[in-house]
Amino acid sequence: MTDIDERDAHLEDERGEYRRGPVTLRGSLRPRRTTDQKLLENAGPADWLHTDPWRVLRIQSEFVEGFGALAELGPAISIFGSARTARTDPNYALAEEIARRVSELGLAVITGGGPGIMEAGNKGAKEAGGLSVGLGIELPFEQGMNEYVDLGVDFRYFFARKTMFVKYSSGFIVMPGGFGTFDELFEALCLIQTHKISKFPLVLVDTAYWSGLLDWFRSTVADYGTISPGDLDLVQVVDTADEVVEVLRAVRA
Repeated sequence: MTDIDERDAHLEDERGEYRRGPVTLRGSLRPRRTTDQKLLENAGPADWLHTDPWRVLRIQSEFVEGFGALAELGPAISIFGSARTARTDPNYALAEEIARRVSELGLAVITGGGPGIMEAGNKGAKEAGGLSVGLGIELPFEQGMNEYVDLGVDFRYFFARKTMFVKYSSGFIVMPGGFGTFDELFEALCLIQTHKISKFPLVLVDTAYWSGLLDWFRSTVADYGTISPGDLDLVQVVDTADEVVEVLRAVRA
């Protein structure tokens, strides 16, 4: 057994069930590969001819389900951050407070629907009486909607899910996180910088966490000329819920 097989076997023992879009799989029915993984692999020179055209229908259905579920959502803010953040972590409490304050502004809160910062965001919104939304994704770990989601949509494909975040958000609040959090941040930055979407607030929370990345932007990246000096104005860095609210109020004024 390879290291990857051993890891997968361990994950299977630990998780017990697997969410794939609206479907829950357990036991021997649990897949070894995600739907995204199967889509993006090239099994052979004619694979696309026999399978990929049919996948388009499934992809289409995800967009239809997402658009249908969120069409009447109204103004919303997405909160991103690590799924690994413990409930005892100060950033969990901060995300909860930010979501509460966002809800008090009359805005829905959207997260990835999972644990950690996502759970904190949904919890803060729900307990404040706001609309708490979760956009889940099929992964080999971190499965399932957290208990604070009022409106949940599960996706197989990352790109369909990411479209929903961008389409239905009036701003992104980005807490400390890993590759998934970076992915959402840079996706939004790229879309705004290339004028694919209208500019909206991109708020990074926790100066200490983000300062190294921003310093690298200002020095190495800017010095190489691969971004324009004004591109860094697309993000704002704050440390408190009050500062987040100030940014959102200024935009809405």
